[in-house]
Amino acid sequence: MQSVILKFREYLPQSSSTERGAIEYLMQRPEEVATMSIREFSKNAFASPSTITRLCRKLGYAKYRDFQQALMYENALKKETISEQNCEIHRSDTMEQLVDKLIFKSIMSLEDTKRLIELEVLDKSVELLMSSKRIAFFGVGASQLVAKDAYLKFLRVNKPCMVSEDFHVQLVQARNMTSEDVGVIISYSGLTSEMVECAEIMKDANVPLIAITCFHESPLSRLADYNLYVSATEFEFRTGKLGSRISQLAVVDMLYVAYVQKNYDACMNSLKKTFIAKAKNIKDKERGNDAGFRETDNRKAE
Repeated sequence: MQSVILKFREYLPQSSSTERGAIEYLMQRPEEVATMSIREFSKNAFASPSTITRLCRKLGYAKYRDFQQALMYENALKKETISEQNCEIHRSDTMEQLVDKLIFKSIMSLEDTKRLIELEVLDKSVELLMSSKRIAFFGVGASQLVAKDAYLKFLRVNKPCMVSEDFHVQLVQARNMTSEDVGVIISYSGLTSEMVECAEIMKDANVPLIAITCFHESPLSRLADYNLYVSATEFEFRTGKLGSRISQLAVVDMLYVAYVQKNYDACMNSLKKTFIAKAKNIKDKERGNDAGFRETDNRKAE
């Protein structure tokens, strides 16, 4: 089940001024809103009932009552152990507090991402990966690390795929793609100009696109055939995109594991073939060295 509050929160950056007031009121008083009529909600949020109705429909609720029931259910299940205010990083934090807060934020990002994932879209994305001749992964900055992780995973199961750190090479990749391939673009904001440019190139060539991005309308989400939404519960403290990276990696794992499951025998054979037994190699080298030492000692004795 997708989180009601999360969907509204992710939509906030692109909302209108009247919608923003309603969303902010909902985020501040979710339990109160769950018991309000549409007229009470609109009055308290300084928005018209029609604005509330349109907002609910935009986010997948046919009627205000559907939104309200989903919110009631979410409020009943939600049990916060640490408040948002107490989970921010401060200069005075101990090492133990830093560890606790980082783990908690990671869990929150993953839980929110779980609520955003549409299983039908995930399944269709995996089918697309299976039927494609090759996969090209795209990403810049922290998202590029996720793209490289995806590349290594699918390389292990002998799926033709590619990735590059150089943006110009990524442009060349995009231009060489065909409708029989699939592009997987990773961009949390969906606004990164380099990724949008690659997506536009592939879209013009009828290349199927999967986007791993955040839950709001963006140039990338509009171009993608399938959107796998992630959430990031970031710190106000400038720590880099920790939450978004963890969420993106989790979605890559979902795609990979589901792909392996659907191609189980072939993938298992490839995984066995590509397994590098480091410990065994070290032992073999040690045995080889011992044998060399013994041979040298025998020659000296002669």
